[in-house]
Amino acid sequence: MLLIDAANVIGSRPTGWWKDRPGAARVFVERVRTAVRAGRLPEPVVVVLEGDSRGGVEPGVDDGVTVLHATGSGDDMLVAVITDAAGPVTLVSADRALRQRAETLGADLARPGWLIDLLDDGGGLRA
Repeated sequence: MLLIDAANVIGSRPTGWWKDRPGAARVFVERVRTAVRAGRLPEPVVVVLEGDSRGGVEPGVDDGVTVLHATGSGDDMLVAVITDAAGPVTLVSADRALRQRAETLGADLARPGWLIDLLDDGGGLRA
């Protein structure tokens, strides 16, 4: 499973995302879905949204991407997903404390730049 800390990945670039958090989340999730459809990302992919960005994408599964809405701490939800996972998990985040928690639970780690480069290489929408 590829588990994405959306706030951390979206926030890693100064694109003006903070002016429209729901819109930035919507564009980002669509880019992830496009990458899954194109075979650049293997399923399953889980994206965790928190705060105002939850307004951009409904929770649920679409095109191989599961969107979860954190009602509390996004980090706590990400850790819960790792804990409940039946197989290997790769967490995409630059949050040092979250990465440490995830690694303790056996998750592999990837940085936002890795995912953004992969999404950019596919062309199309920009977050």
